[in-house]
Amino acid sequence: MSQRFSLHFSHLPLVQRVLYTCALCVLGLGYAFAMIYIFASHHGRDGDPMLTVKDIAIAYSGTKSGTKLESALKGPMSGMLPADENLKIIDWVRSGASEKEYEDSVKTIIDNRCITCHNNRNPHLPSLEDYQGVMHTAEEDHGVDMFTLVRVSHIHLFGLTFIFFIVAGIFLHAYIRHEWLKIAIIVIPFVSIIVDVASWYITKLFEPFAWVVIGSGALMGICFGLQFIISIYQMWFYKLPEDVHLRFYCSVEDD
Repeated sequence: MSQRFSLHFSHLPLVQRVLYTCALCVLGLGYAFAMIYIFASHHGRDGDPMLTVKDIAIAYSGTKSGTKLESALKGPMSGMLPADENLKIIDWVRSGASEKEYEDSVKTIIDNRCITCHNNRNPHLPSLEDYQGVMHTAEEDHGVDMFTLVRVSHIHLFGLTFIFFIVAGIFLHAYIRHEWLKIAIIVIPFVSIIVDVASWYITKLFEPFAWVVIGSGALMGICFGLQFIISIYQMWFYKLPEDVHLRFYCSVEDD
């Protein structure tokens, strides 16, 4: 029995290919910015400026030997204030975080550098407007709390599912000689989304599972890249072999 195909890009009207190209370009740009955000929000937590497995483990399970404030100042917030001011806050936390020293030297730094975002008007970020708020972040770092994980999980599941549904819907029009390979490129991201989210919770209990977080994210990125590149290439530059062209044509005629 001959293999049946979706209508190939070369058989689509120009306007449809333009629409698909615009959607892929915007989604590709969004995916690139998402990768930049992941790097910026996780790197440096272990003291290494590069993104490492240890950074991922600290993000979800905490440092177990430091505070939330230290973790933020070494990681995503490291570039938000000068190094000397950064170290002054860390030294203050490690020396006992006294209120007097806070008023004398730390409060001015936080007021000048942090309050713009970390204030009582932003419910998504811890408030640093007073000593009590700062002390809340100076508690032992246990990583992302469960409420935040649940909130981010449903956003992650819905958002990535919509993205890969759209990209895969476009990729369906590509020609891949082996149908099993095309199915794998489409299915792997959806499986990876579930594994990725599940691994966040497991990493809180078992730090080596951070490798699964990285692995599942890498698989999603590879499949996104394959679907993007193959779709754009076959849409505008690829010419189907004559025998394949006839098979596509016959498949459409049979419908």
